[in-house]
Amino acid sequence: MENTVVPLGAVLGFAFGGFFDGILLHQILQWHHLLSLVPGIDDLRMQVLWDGWFHALMYVIALAGLAGLWRLHRRGTGQWGWPLVGAVLVGFGLWHVVDTLLSHWLLQIHRIRVDSDDPLLWDLLWLALFGLLPLALGLRLRRHGGGPGLQGTAAMLALLALTSGAGAWALVPPAQTGFATVVFHPGAGPREVFAALDALDARLVWSDRAMGVVVVAVPEERRWGFYRHGALLVSGAGVPAGCFNWSRI
Repeated sequence: MENTVVPLGAVLGFAFGGFFDGILLHQILQWHHLLSLVPGIDDLRMQVLWDGWFHALMYVIALAGLAGLWRLHRRGTGQWGWPLVGAVLVGFGLWHVVDTLLSHWLLQIHRIRVDSDDPLLWDLLWLALFGLLPLALGLRLRRHGGGPGLQGTAAMLALLALTSGAGAWALVPPAQTGFATVVFHPGAGPREVFAALDALDARLVWSDRAMGVVVVAVPEERRWGFYRHGALLVSGAGVPAGCFNWSRI
């Protein structure tokens, strides 16, 4: 009888792969956004918005995998231990294979490093290291029997901690640099933006063409003031903003 833990573990691993991609490449390294190469989407607000929808989808997939595994655990069925670990690795590797084939090469909505002179090389290196290698290792581990030390309850708690931690990491802002990114409401114009800067004694560092998104040098204690001047979102102002908090100039 086929081990029903395996497909559910692969679903969870697939979500882990998405979290790994989004957190490391979109936020920490900032090598690309989800739609970096889509024509007409050069607005930082739109890029961050779609990164956010991407993370939300990974949450849904991860919760589906966890819910299925929890039901199996409650029924006392399924083979846990190394087969589950292997299945998670298979799903993790499969995410990077699908992302490479679909997002990088077929749809071409982004590459691993969009600023590289040789994006194909980076795609292939990433595919080999985080796609094919975990996939091969996971398939090998699947052939092991359920090993001691990774029984059902321990495995579920470990997977729950990993999933929660991966999602929560996306909400943690980086160390403060003295800069804040501010998104103003759609109707705001340069006059309103400069009035806000003057009122808060903030220095403009960068803005998009419409001045709907600006990066400013302003002390942390004055950032909340932008909300009184038409801002919709201010990074580093006490409210976790996911990818937005990690956006560079």
